Amino acid sequence: MTTHFVPDNLPSHLQHYIGGKFVDSLAGETFEVLDPVSNQTYATAAAGQTEDVDLAVAAARDAFVNGPWPKMKPRERSRVLHKIADIIESRDDELALLESFDSGLPIKQAKGQARRAAENFRFFADLVVAQHDTALKVPGSQLNYVNRKPIGVAALITPWNVPFMQESWKLAPAIATGNTVVMKPASYTPLSAALWPEIFEEAGLPEGVFNLVFGSGGVAGDYLVKHPDVPIVSFTGDSSTGATISTAAAPQFKSLSLELGGKSPAIVFADADVEAALDATVFGVFSLNGERCTAGSRVLVQREIYDDFVARFAERAKNIVVGLPSDPATEVGSLVHPNHFDKVMSYIEIGKSEGRLLAGGGRAEGFPTGNYVAPTVFADVAPDARIFQEEIFGPVVAITPFDTDEEALALANNTKYGLAAYVWTNDLKRAHNFAHAIESGMVWLNSNNVRDLRTPFGGVKASGLGREGGYRSIDFYTTQQSVQITLNDAHTPKFGVQSSRETGDA
Repeated sequence: MTTHFVPDNLPSHLQHYIGGKFVDSLAGETFEVLDPVSNQTYATAAAGQTEDVDLAVAAARDAFVNGPWPKMKPRERSRVLHKIADIIESRDDELALLESFDSGLPIKQAKGQARRAAENFRFFADLVVAQHDTALKVPGSQLNYVNRKPIGVAALITPWNVPFMQESWKLAPAIATGNTVVMKPASYTPLSAALWPEIFEEAGLPEGVFNLVFGSGGVAGDYLVKHPDVPIVSFTGDSSTGATISTAAAPQFKSLSLELGGKSPAIVFADADVEAALDATVFGVFSLNGERCTAGSRVLVQREIYDDFVARFAERAKNIVVGLPSDPATEVGSLVHPNHFDKVMSYIEIGKSEGRLLAGGGRAEGFPTGNYVAPTVFADVAPDARIFQEEIFGPVVAITPFDTDEEALALANNTKYGLAAYVWTNDLKRAHNFAHAIESGMVWLNSNNVRDLRTPFGGVKASGLGREGGYRSIDFYTTQQSVQITLNDAHTPKFGVQSSRETGDA
């Protein structure tokens, strides 16, 4: 095992960023930030309270009402977003090292996420210039068009898995469309979020457009969602928190986008390209340490190929390289936090009575400390098992056999979640019909999770509400005002005007 890498010049304390200035919490509250490899405190961060959120929202509101950003032409905003993308790309290695250190993500995968963050900004920089809206004409009578406007202060509440990229996913469309934002990142992984102020300042984003508040979801996040000057909320996280946010936002009729949990099925039919399916299903559940909402954590395999597929899957899992996040050879690193490690380990113990353990089953060998879980495979898992039904969010997979298309569909849909699904078959009709029948927001046919930024991202059932991505993000972060112009005299009934008539005695 190589020596644990600690980046140079790590900050010892992280501050909020409000109205263009770094500030501590007004009352001085802080929380500790842990390194997931050692579980030792490496920094403190300001812990936002209600009064800190008030300041951040006020700064964002002032920048929206009085600042230049919402009034700038799309091309002007686009130039700033392209500069942001350029800066992110120029700092790719630094960002990846910090992201890997803070989250436990293997460095190779962290580098990909940093590049994707830059691409998110570049994509929306181009989209806001190229976008067009509806104009409808009734010849000789009326012209109708859509006037698209930014909404106001957007609350962006982001998760701890691949945090920098996930933050860019929300920040890019929110500010590209002219809104101002208050972002509250996950308390487990605040380090990469602290890089945004410097990036935005260098790119020329006006003061107050971006505001950053650290703190807990129960205090800072909850108050931000309920704040009367915040009309729009985008949240990525677990389903129970999403339900709480939905309840809190409902009385004020806020616009909500909730990207929540998943227990996504990967269905492998006997006629599939088994080699490709094996590569994709192993990658799909163990990449990003298994800490991904779209992980194919339930693998459903047709009976004819089940035994061979399961044996080969387990052998692959046993050979996965578990190591330090900073080691380029590492395929699975350290889970993000000891609390999450305990949760995943508890599910593994539950799984030992619910399925046939074929690989892993506990702490990774050679790592007596830190949040290391051996890639774990359970086979013959019944559909009512907890490890089949509940989101574990770690390197743990449940494999279940099926016989018919109908049984496979019933198994695929048999959870409260509906985020993603993966279907492996060479039968074209089956592929499309099966995909259409799956209760999920996204389906990949004969592919792992390769996303086109133009497509909508989101789920159904307990996996969320609303869609972001491409034009759906533009729709979410803007209000669409319909304007009608009469080109000729409009026919208007004349109420209250009576025609003259003779009156007299009957």
